[in-house]
Amino acid sequence: MLDSPIFPLQALLWPELGVSTEQDLYAKLQGPVRFCGAAQNLTFGPDGVADFGTAANLFNLGKWRRECGLKTLGLRVEGQGPFELTVFQSDSEHPSRCIAKDIVNLAKDHPFQIDLSPFLLPGQLGVVHFVLKSLGEGDVSDAVWETHDPPLRNPSLTLSITTFKREAAVQASVARFESFMTKTARASRFHLLVVDNGRSANIKPSAHVTPIDNDNLGGSGGFARGLYEAELRGATHCLFMDDDAAVHMGAMERVWAFLAYAQDESTAIVGSLTMANPRWALWESGATFDSSCRPQWLGTDLRDFPQVLAMEIGSTLPKPHNFYGGWWFFAFPIASAAHKPFPFFVRGDDVSFSLANRFNLVTLPGVICFQDADFSDKESLQTLYLDLRSHLIHHLALATMDIGLKRTLRIPAWFFARSMMQLHYESVEALNLALEDVLRGPEFFAANADMTERRATIAKLRKTEAWGPLIGDPPVSKRRFDPRSNRFWRALMKYSLNGHLLPFFGFWGNHVTLKSGQRGALHEIWGAARITYVSADGSQSFTVRHSKRAALRQGLRMTKNEIALARRYHDLKAQWQKGYVALTSWSFWMKKFGQDAPKHR
Repeated sequence: MLDSPIFPLQALLWPELGVSTEQDLYAKLQGPVRFCGAAQNLTFGPDGVADFGTAANLFNLGKWRRECGLKTLGLRVEGQGPFELTVFQSDSEHPSRCIAKDIVNLAKDHPFQIDLSPFLLPGQLGVVHFVLKSLGEGDVSDAVWETHDPPLRNPSLTLSITTFKREAAVQASVARFESFMTKTARASRFHLLVVDNGRSANIKPSAHVTPIDNDNLGGSGGFARGLYEAELRGATHCLFMDDDAAVHMGAMERVWAFLAYAQDESTAIVGSLTMANPRWALWESGATFDSSCRPQWLGTDLRDFPQVLAMEIGSTLPKPHNFYGGWWFFAFPIASAAHKPFPFFVRGDDVSFSLANRFNLVTLPGVICFQDADFSDKESLQTLYLDLRSHLIHHLALATMDIGLKRTLRIPAWFFARSMMQLHYESVEALNLALEDVLRGPEFFAANADMTERRATIAKLRKTEAWGPLIGDPPVSKRRFDPRSNRFWRALMKYSLNGHLLPFFGFWGNHVTLKSGQRGALHEIWGAARITYVSADGSQSFTVRHSKRAALRQGLRMTKNEIALARRYHDLKAQWQKGYVALTSWSFWMKKFGQDAPKHR
């Protein structure tokens, strides 16, 4: 590179216990080469190969050029020993085109640097990655993509974790952050707030960590408090994170660098999320919302370069207006957050925050959270209640999300049909309550931000749809007929509302046993009069049974509520659009934080 200052953009990420040990997400190894977790390096024998064209370590040139106007790019490799270095550029037309190759002799404290700027064509997008082949004994401790381009700003990034009664998880996350602060050269630009809604986390304050006791106002209230405190600290950016924070701390460096170079000051970074099982499969890399949540790149195999390349190239394009990011990892400029979190308690607050504020949303390689618990195991009466009301409010309160009366009415109808077909009558009752609360208007949400009354009400509804210990083996499915392979039975079940219009169906319908991940898979429950669900780990279960009485009672109630929504639709929409502004203001949240909150400037 030219003789001018060099700025690091992206260093290597390595497998890490407690986060992810999926080796192929970081480097694909061939021959005599192995990763040493203690030393955080790769050791090579002759002809050992390490390919860094991986989900965690490729460099998305397209995003850096489109969003940051990157003009120069180089690569620095640190380690010891002789290697053959090959750099590849990939786009949709050229999966792997060699742009540079060199023989390098690495020595301690003398890294090898190569200027790649002359090899990059004007306007060229896609990704770049490198491959190392050992020509003898050696090791590699790091590699950094870097630039001569000066940053546009020096972000001050405050991380905000909201926690409630998950002491061990949040303490582990804080310990990892404190360790990261001893290693990063940018420690002065990071600070962590732990908003403790349970007042039980016992986090010690330090130069880099501030614990904050908060009333239990859910994730919405916790993150609102974190944003409030970050603003008081004078931070330029805030990062919302889950309390288990299963993300590589090195990803913070990537986020900081991208925010420092982003040409659009409203740029925000959306973290991806893997599935719990398998952990190499993507749950989402951002999502869109239109009547329901639609994860982007769902199921992508993060070990497979062609799939990762397709995702990285596709996600370089501008995002649609209904794109949003989850709060397991969401870094954003505080000045662009005109609307504060809406008091949903949980569920839907991240969707609303993204859609209401005009962020320029970007995803980055390696900025990935690793999920431990499957979402399907988390579904409950309360989550369904929260999901339906947030889905409706997004479309009622946000003018940009207006979908009209007919499509709005379909939202509760779909929630209702899905639960009733699965014999989840308690869920349907909770869904009716959700719709009725939306009809009550914004004032109800202002008065019930802590959800104390509603949580108690919903808990009383739950009798059969509650996970309990599985004693012995789960019951074996007994299918007297199979709508999955028989068109007649499949049509009969659909038109009879899964047997609810057929006489004595509870006596002759099928008995079905399913995994929790199959909840919502209607083709599996057609013809079922009894359904047993077993959790992903096989330790818990619950059983639901066909009931015409419960279906009729809740069906009539849902019909009444839908009619009320139709009659009041236009007035209700105006009421919600006005109320949304009030409920996403600091004046609203100041009242909720109470006397222990410092006065906002």
